[in-house]
Amino acid sequence: MKIAVTSQGDTLDSQVDPRFGRAAYILIVDTETLEFEALDNDKNKNSFKGAGTQAAAMVCDKEVEALLTGFCGPNAFKTLEVAGIKVANDQTGRIIDVVQKFKQGNAVFADSANKDGHW
Repeated sequence: MKIAVTSQGDTLDSQVDPRFGRAAYILIVDTETLEFEALDNDKNKNSFKGAGTQAAAMVCDKEVEALLTGFCGPNAFKTLEVAGIKVANDQTGRIIDVVQKFKQGNAVFADSANKDGHW
């Protein structure tokens, strides 16, 4: 299974970035092999507005089944939900540890955003 994880760095030892749309990186991780691709989210991180929706579109293009992050706003959440991507909020710690917990079935998927919109 492919999942997306917001990250402060570009390795599996990096910490989860609590921000979805403005995360430094989004790691696309294969949960079986732990192979990953680090997507530089600089363009969205520094955008004036719409960072969450733009990051959601980028994640949708990678055909992942779930997103692990700290906080996800309402517009990004709706975009991911429409694409069939489950969101697990309130994730903290190292990427590798969060992925391992996910593999063990310890992720709680959200039914709504856990961050207010900015506009």
